[in-house]
Amino acid sequence: MAGEYSRELSVKVFAGQGRLIEKGYRQGARRALDYGGRLIDEHGAIKGCLERGEQKSLQTDRVILTLGPAEEVDLVREIYRAFVHQGYSESEIAVDLNRRGISTDLGRPWTRGTVHQILINEKYVGDNVWNRRSFKLKKKRVRNNPGMWIRAQDAFAAVVERELFEAARTIIGARSFRLSDEEMLQSLRKLYQQKGLLSGIVIDESDGMPSSSAYNSRFGSLLRAYGLVGFTPDRDYRYVEINRELRKLHPGILREVLDGLRATGSDAWQDLEADRIVVNGEFSVSLVIARCVETPTGLLRWNLHFDTSLAPDITIVARMDSANRAPFDFYLFPRIDMLSEKLRLGEENALALDAYRFDDLELLYDIAAPVPLGEVA
Repeated sequence: MAGEYSRELSVKVFAGQGRLIEKGYRQGARRALDYGGRLIDEHGAIKGCLERGEQKSLQTDRVILTLGPAEEVDLVREIYRAFVHQGYSESEIAVDLNRRGISTDLGRPWTRGTVHQILINEKYVGDNVWNRRSFKLKKKRVRNNPGMWIRAQDAFAAVVERELFEAARTIIGARSFRLSDEEMLQSLRKLYQQKGLLSGIVIDESDGMPSSSAYNSRFGSLLRAYGLVGFTPDRDYRYVEINRELRKLHPGILREVLDGLRATGSDAWQDLEADRIVVNGEFSVSLVIARCVETPTGLLRWNLHFDTSLAPDITIVARMDSANRAPFDFYLFPRIDMLSEKLRLGEENALALDAYRFDDLELLYDIAAPVPLGEVA
C-alpha cells in the first residue's frame, strides 16, 4: 500500500509540475544570461525580481522569466546573428568575445561549448521546456525522447526571433543529420589523431564536429564510439580535460552557494586559506565536485575524495551530470557522519546515503538563515 501510494503521489506531482510548465512558470529558475526571474504570488500579482542565488520563499509563489539587462540581451542577439548571418563558428564567436574582454554570466571566458549552449537553448525563443530527463522512483535516470518533453511555446518574452533560432538549429542539426555512421566515425578518428585523446568536452569544443550527444545517441554511448575508432581511454589520461573543466566550475558553484546563503539572510564569507565558507560565525561549509564516470555497461558512478584536514561542519557534494557540465543534485554530509575519506556513489544508493541527497540547496539556505527571537518580557 505504501508503494502504491508513492506511485500515485508521483503521478500527481508530475502532472502538477507539467501544468505549471504549460502556464509558463519556471521550475528551479536561476538568474542566467539575458534573463532574470520575476516573482509572482498565487493571484498573479508581481512581488519583485529574483537576482542570482535568490530563491522564492513561499510554496504558492511562482517564478517567470523576464528579459534581463539590455546589454546581455543585445549580446545574445549578436551571437545568433554572427552564427546565422555572418557564418561564424562557435569557436570564432568565443574568440571574438574573449578578445573584447566580455565574460559569461558566471564571469568565465567563453568557449565553443558555452556559445553552443546558447544557440540550442529554447528559452531564448521564449519556449518553456521541461522533462528532458526523468528519474522515477526505483528507476534509472533516463534521457526522454522529444515526444515526452513538456513544452509551452511563447511562455515568456523571446530574446531572438523564432526564424533566427530555427535557422541556427538547422545549421547545427545539419552537421550530423546527413552523415553516415562511417562519416561520423571518420571525423572522430581524425580528431583522435589530432588531439591524442577523446572526451565529451574535446568533441564539443571542436569545430565542424557533431556534438558528443550526437555520438552518444548514434552509437549508444561515447565509450562504444571511442572503441570503434581505436581509442581505449586510460583512467588517468582520459579525464585530464574533464578535471580541468571541473576545477574551473568550482569557484562559480561556490559563489552560487555564497549568494544563496546571503539571499536568505545569512552572514556568509569565504575563508580563502582553508577553502571553506563560514556561515554566521557558527559553522563551516566545504564544497566537493563529484565527476560522473560511465562504466562500460552504461551505469553512472561518482567517486568522492574528502579532504578531512579541512574538518568542515557540512560538506556539500555536487554530483555532476553524465556530461560533467553542471550539477544535477547535491548531497549534504555532516562531519559527524563522515567516516571515510573516500566514497563511491551510484545512481541509486542505500537509504543511509540517499537520505542526504537533495535536488537543490534550499534546505541548507533555510536552516542556516538566522531566526530573530522575540524579547522576553
